[in-house]
Amino acid sequence: MRPTPGWMTMTDLVILEFLNDHDLELAPKPLYRNLNRHGHNIGYSTVRGRLPELAEKGVLAKDGDGYYQLTELGRDYLAGEIGADDLENIE
Repeated sequence: MRPTPGWMTMTDLVILEFLNDHDLELAPKPLYRNLNRHGHNIGYSTVRGRLPELAEKGVLAKDGDGYYQLTELGRDYLAGEIGADDLENIE
């Protein structure tokens, strides 16, 4: 299992990996639906609530239409190029 920073939940990791694996940018509702279609039992309010936090931490970016996508920082983390410690103090 990949080490995670203290602020990151297991749901966050699922979201990041899903967006990375499928190379998607999605709004909260379609992301929730697709996560559940792929066997992840995650509630809509959880998905909707975690996306702004992930964007604030810089691993996701939100565009003007409300769609979220993985950033280079997020990709680097998932690729193991930066560690959990590097993400720990991001504000």
